[in-house]
Amino acid sequence: MALLPLTPTLWNLTLPYMQSVVRKTHRYKFKKPDLESLRKLGKRLKNLGHFRNRYGRLLDILKTDVDEGLINTFIQFYDPVYHCFTFQDYQILPTLEEYSYWVGLPILDEVPFPGLERTPKIPVIAKTFHLELSDMKKGLDTKDGIQGLTFNYLYQKATTFAEKSDASAFETIFALLIYGIVLFPNVDNFVDINAIQIFLTQNPVPTLLADTYYSIHERIDKKRGVILCCTSLLHTWITSHLPCPKIGEECRPWSEKIMNLTPNDIDWYNPAYDTGVIIDHCGDFNNVPLLGRQGGISLNPIMARRQFRYPMKMKPLYIFLSSEFFSYEKDAKNLKDQFVKAWSSIVKLDRNQLRTRESAMWEGKYRKKEQEYDTLKNLLDQQIQANRQEKEENIRLRAALQKKEDFLDRVCPGRKKRRMDLCDGPHSDFED
Repeated sequence: MALLPLTPTLWNLTLPYMQSVVRKTHRYKFKKPDLESLRKLGKRLKNLGHFRNRYGRLLDILKTDVDEGLINTFIQFYDPVYHCFTFQDYQILPTLEEYSYWVGLPILDEVPFPGLERTPKIPVIAKTFHLELSDMKKGLDTKDGIQGLTFNYLYQKATTFAEKSDASAFETIFALLIYGIVLFPNVDNFVDINAIQIFLTQNPVPTLLADTYYSIHERIDKKRGVILCCTSLLHTWITSHLPCPKIGEECRPWSEKIMNLTPNDIDWYNPAYDTGVIIDHCGDFNNVPLLGRQGGISLNPIMARRQFRYPMKMKPLYIFLSSEFFSYEKDAKNLKDQFVKAWSSIVKLDRNQLRTRESAMWEGKYRKKEQEYDTLKNLLDQQIQANRQEKEENIRLRAALQKKEDFLDRVCPGRKKRRMDLCDGPHSDFED
């Protein structure tokens, strides 16, 4: 796969309201799932390759040790206007393509959760996870108003299947535990029906990214609370762009490390997640509408051009972006249905289209700037002409005045001397 050259030109992307502002920080909380129990259970896997082929890179996510200090610091730079992380000289944001790579699963060309699908019925759940219907009812529970299966019940069933060497059943329940406890955390030690439903759709990436954006956006607005998203994935994404391991070895607070980074320090591009195609927008939206477990929020891929070897060459304030954000409980504009409809028309762009689009965009901007230049030039030419005419008029008036003076001197000899004597003579105030 041929790589496009990375253009070195980069706008200073600092937004007006980001300049010379003392940032007030807030500390947020995160769910702390029982990773050790799941890691211990993961050692019972007999065929790691088979599990990865079925469920992606769940084991890598499970093995990730999260640095809450790093995430807390990074979140302070979230930009609620552009839905990205804005620093002094650059902006960066997690994309669908990056999350797809780190999860190890593709983004399906269909409406993601929660779209048109119905809540799965209990018999369907039992059959999918190799459970007896009568036995599964022992693990059913309702917590915080949502139905699901308890962690202890699923953990016990996974252990039993492992002891019986039922690899397929074990892998299925083990993967579900990771979905409910790590990828889509909610109530502690509980796999709720949303996580089960997302597992069944086999298209978790859009929801994972939506939960990340939505929860951060909501907590930033409230300036406190628990951020409900997969922190392991967010941590992995952040560190993938940092100049590791150097930055991790420095004995300084994360705030100092992050603030001192420049665009040249950032590891912008990883060919591993570049499939040559990106989701640019959906339906009538000029961006990508994401649906999470609690609400919807828009993703702006145009802000991530440099992460795909297409450096942004214009400041964000010149880009028209819609910034949708809503909760399912307060959706007066019926945005959820609009988001669902938009996902029925996914628009993807490859490198050639991106290049063409960039060229067309810049050609349009060049023509606009050229028109502005011509307008200003005409105004300047008019001003220069007016100044020239004024100067010529002043010269003409001075010449006429001088001509008059010369004429008066000829007809009234000594006029100039008498005038000078009047000016130079003693003033009446000084007379004795």
